[in-house]
Amino acid sequence: MSLTAKIQEDVKDAMRAKDKERLATLRLITAAIKQKEVDERIELDDAAVLAVLEKMVKQRKDSIEQFEKASRDDLIKKEQDELKIIQTYLPEQLAEDEVAKIVDEVVSATGAEGMKDMGKVMGQVKAKVAGQADMGLVSKLVKSKLG
Repeated sequence: MSLTAKIQEDVKDAMRAKDKERLATLRLITAAIKQKEVDERIELDDAAVLAVLEKMVKQRKDSIEQFEKASRDDLIKKEQDELKIIQTYLPEQLAEDEVAKIVDEVVSATGAEGMKDMGKVMGQVKAKVAGQADMGLVSKLVKSKLG
């Protein structure tokens, strides 16, 4: 079953269970997927759906950070709840040491020797850890390795 089909099934289940919060978040997800499909005039595969979900996760984390600065506990809770639901559709996250190992392998394989090679390294690492690691962490690890 594709990721999009699973999300659609979960929407139906949330409707039957009258779980308003989960339903609202699932509708946000389906709206984001549909928007991407309409914008690009394609049907998204699982990899593209994962990219949409990763973007949504990043947006929620940024919002939580901003709401913490503004002491808006009510909005923080809402964003955290949405974040938990969205993350259920992402693959298991890799530990930082596993990501660092992948970065080391890619740097060795590409022969990268400085910050000028960061784009090449990031592209290959992103392909290997798609959906399994925060790209901010990957970027930090690559910079420390090449810097």
